[in-house]
Amino acid sequence: MFSDLTNKRVLITGSTAGIGLATAALFAQHGARVGINGMRSEPPAEIAAFPGECAFFSADLSRSTGCEALVEAFVARFGGIDILINNAGGLGGRNGLEAIDDEFFDRVMDLNCRSALMVTKFAIPHLRASARESGATASVISTGSIAAREGGGIGAGLYASAKAWLHNIHRNWVKEFTQDNIRFNIVSPGSIDTAFHQGKSEEVLCKMCASIPMGRFGRSEEVAPTYLFLASHNCSGYITGQIIDVNGGQIAP
Repeated sequence: MFSDLTNKRVLITGSTAGIGLATAALFAQHGARVGINGMRSEPPAEIAAFPGECAFFSADLSRSTGCEALVEAFVARFGGIDILINNAGGLGGRNGLEAIDDEFFDRVMDLNCRSALMVTKFAIPHLRASARESGATASVISTGSIAAREGGGIGAGLYASAKAWLHNIHRNWVKEFTQDNIRFNIVSPGSIDTAFHQGKSEEVLCKMCASIPMGRFGRSEEVAPTYLFLASHNCSGYITGQIIDVNGGQIAP
């Protein structure tokens, strides 16, 4: 089904664990050439077992200089970019409105907004060239969140707003770059069993599971195939500007 992903050059930000790492593994299994990114200095041990061509790039994407350096390093290694997955992001902490200061605001917004904005900015010329040379669409896929629609839990309002911003700016990029044959879509996970939920009490976790019709958190491996679908021109070449929910039936009010 995903045969057109063979040899595609795929940059995945925030991919040393969780959804990002599971997605990187799946792209590698389908013959893509994969760039894995994180702030850590050493690559995750798991990538040693990945088939095909993979490389690790350390970069702090909360700064624009780090975003530019990542794209430059990836292009120097692989010769271009066909698919960009903006997965870097995170809660950044839990603060209610009255506890938010400039430092907290900047941390959450830089982590979730600046990273996707600036990596995409620096990747655009390479994505445009990919589409022109291949005759297929290039693809940008960003990781959103169910929180973008339902506001997030107490203390996570800024995170939820950052994800809503990401959902919305993709719609703007569709208007700007469809003429260049670049597609923009969002994968919006619900409650997934990742480090994001570490530290929550058993009571809170059980309450969250009870709100999901499937009765459990999802697994990263259950989210990853959606990125492959949206990256594949053969499967989704006429799909752009969409938000694909992967949440076990969890509905945002």
